[in-house]
Amino acid sequence: MAWSPDKTVVNSWNEWDPLKHVIVGVADGTCIPPAEPASDSKIPADSDMRGMHGPRTQDTVDAANEELDNFANVMRKRGIRVDRPTPLDFNQVVSTPDFEHGTMFGCMPPRDVILTVGSEMLEATMSYRSRWFEYLCYRPLLQQYYDEDPKMRHESAPKPRLTAESYKENYLSDDITIEERLAMVAKKDFVTTEFEPLFDAADVLRFGKDLVVQHGFTTNLKGIDWITRHFPNHRVHAANFPGDPYPIHIDATFTPIRPGLIINNPERKLPDEQRKMFHDNGWEIVDSARPAHNSPPPLCYSSVWLSMNVLVLDPKTVVVEESETFQCEQFDKMGMEVVPVPFRKAYPFGGALHCATTDVYREGNCEDYFPKLTQAGMI
Repeated sequence: MAWSPDKTVVNSWNEWDPLKHVIVGVADGTCIPPAEPASDSKIPADSDMRGMHGPRTQDTVDAANEELDNFANVMRKRGIRVDRPTPLDFNQVVSTPDFEHGTMFGCMPPRDVILTVGSEMLEATMSYRSRWFEYLCYRPLLQQYYDEDPKMRHESAPKPRLTAESYKENYLSDDITIEERLAMVAKKDFVTTEFEPLFDAADVLRFGKDLVVQHGFTTNLKGIDWITRHFPNHRVHAANFPGDPYPIHIDATFTPIRPGLIINNPERKLPDEQRKMFHDNGWEIVDSARPAHNSPPPLCYSSVWLSMNVLVLDPKTVVVEESETFQCEQFDKMGMEVVPVPFRKAYPFGGALHCATTDVYREGNCEDYFPKLTQAGMI
């Protein structure tokens, strides 16, 4: 039976098969949370985010929502079903028996929270105290999908306690040099400890039978081990990018475009020994185009490399932020149809186009794109 937008089917195995159903975030009520152990190390000392907290101003929320709504409508016009999460009151204290934090964050970036693998939608642990309850924004949708698709699996990773034991004390000082920071990252010395499993869904890239997971500030090795045990029919590979001083999420560093092709941030190259699984199976890893901007928008957590945080609609079509002209040109030369959309006003609310979405349904099955690979592990 052909897929219909009126029939809910949860099924998505990779980042590039034809997209038919997606969740797009909303900016309503987004806050800048107070500093916490998980975020201190991720915000550069000279960032305008330092010392800022509280609700985003209504004019910036409205501007972000205008771009998010436009993005959703662009996909609807292409026959893609788009659902939206239900925001909470994010401007309230986050409290558990183990910690208390000033405010929540928001629900613009579904990719951070929900991981779709086949017919399963998995709620990630999250490593920020401010984002502990963010999964609740997606519960109405996940419950609907569960009711409508008899094969859908709604799963949740174990909620972490996020006590002081989950973070390294005094991990970084403001006067640390970029060279010292990069040296720590190269040694895989990150702010999170191995006390409990931690992972954000946006650290996972799906390649059919294989999952590539970034080990960094938001995902620890115990989190990768949990993913490995949870998906026993997959091969799970830990990846790291020594050139990234703030290794938060993988999707502005390593972006699969279609089978056999990946763009890699030229400042955060996958180490040679980790490229072997790709090269042995005929994959090409090319440097991404440079960003068109020298700095991110005001009050933005992310780097200029959101330029490569794109959404692939199918192996021949990609959505790109409209002002990222170099990235648009690179995809055009690759023979892709480029769909430009404005999105820089949405960047500060949680990222770019890939961040702002999570798959519900992509056509296609679970394929083995690395037939010469015999085992999982550290690539």
